[in-house]
Amino acid sequence: MSSVNNQIKHPHWLLFALAVGGFAIGTTEFATMSVLPYIAQGLHISEPKAGHLISIYAIGVVIGAPLIAVFAARFSRRSLLLILMAFFALAHLGTMLAPNYYSIMLFRFLSGLPHGAYFGVGALVAAAMVPPAKRTQAVGLMMIGLTIATTIGVPLSSWLAQAVGWRVIFLIVAVLAAVTVILVALFLPTSSMRGGASNALRELSALTNRQIWLTLAIGAIGFGGMFGIYAYMASALENITGMSAKIVPLVMCLYGVGMTLGNIIIPRLVGRHVMLGLGWLLVWSAAMLALYPFALHHPYWVCIQVVLIGMSGAVGTLLQIRLMDVAKDAQTLAAALNHSAFNAANALGPFLGGLTINAGWGWASTAWVGVALAIIGLIVWWYTLRDERRESKE
Repeated sequence: MSSVNNQIKHPHWLLFALAVGGFAIGTTEFATMSVLPYIAQGLHISEPKAGHLISIYAIGVVIGAPLIAVFAARFSRRSLLLILMAFFALAHLGTMLAPNYYSIMLFRFLSGLPHGAYFGVGALVAAAMVPPAKRTQAVGLMMIGLTIATTIGVPLSSWLAQAVGWRVIFLIVAVLAAVTVILVALFLPTSSMRGGASNALRELSALTNRQIWLTLAIGAIGFGGMFGIYAYMASALENITGMSAKIVPLVMCLYGVGMTLGNIIIPRLVGRHVMLGLGWLLVWSAAMLALYPFALHHPYWVCIQVVLIGMSGAVGTLLQIRLMDVAKDAQTLAAALNHSAFNAANALGPFLGGLTINAGWGWASTAWVGVALAIIGLIVWWYTLRDERRESKE
């Protein structure tokens, strides 16, 4: 058992605290997509213009993850987690109270800044609590908060937006972030996560590490198809499967169920063999995406297929551990960059899927985009493995 874990009296409560923060972040990221019509109506703008609130949040994530990791390198991980979630809470209070579109845009950008750094630092804390053989499981449990958000947070937000108004969603996220601050302060001892072990120059060394960039490319390219499927799933279910608009949100929740199951099951199967697990997960993703167009014609089959596709979401956990393994002295930056890569995948998959739909290839064509991306990701994975073995021989 690690020395850090020996200093933590209630490790399960600490994992729960980190997961609550993940749930808050997942809710604000995914629920905003589901309540765009209500935001547009409330602000008297078009839905495409309201959609910029999603893009500006993603930009905040991409910018915030590396900047915070570098400039806050000397902070203890405990202090950094507390500061990040306190800032996240205040930014969401600002979003709720903002009087107009442009001020909301500002607060959405600020809300995205802590996203990647929180998950990166949280993953390092979770991994340090347990023996090396159980790191993947611990990080998977921390990430469950994010996956549960797609199962519970999204439909609950849609209901609240209809019943009370969309602004209450950002208030709830702020409260969840405040609860995370309290729980982390209670269950993560100051003595267990002292700072000073790193600095900005050490963290920036990650940018010269080829293995880090190749690992990020695996996630950014290989798993873009998952996001492409999710972005257009509602339209595919309505237009191909023939489901009613009331049923579609329930089916989309199954995607979150799959992600949750994936983060519970796959880390246990993988153990220390993270790179091998990534390869098999890419194969799994390609196969499940290839079956999706056929499943769309059968309501019950497509429900199962959505769960199976969602299980590929465990890639976030595996990539997080892989980055820890190759980062050397740049642990915080490498871990935070994982979420910048995922936001790149979140942009790439829907963008390419949108091109095929606009070209007239149909709603199911997003699956073939995903298959192609998974295969390219598998090629990057193979090259990464080959490059690592060549380096070890030198």
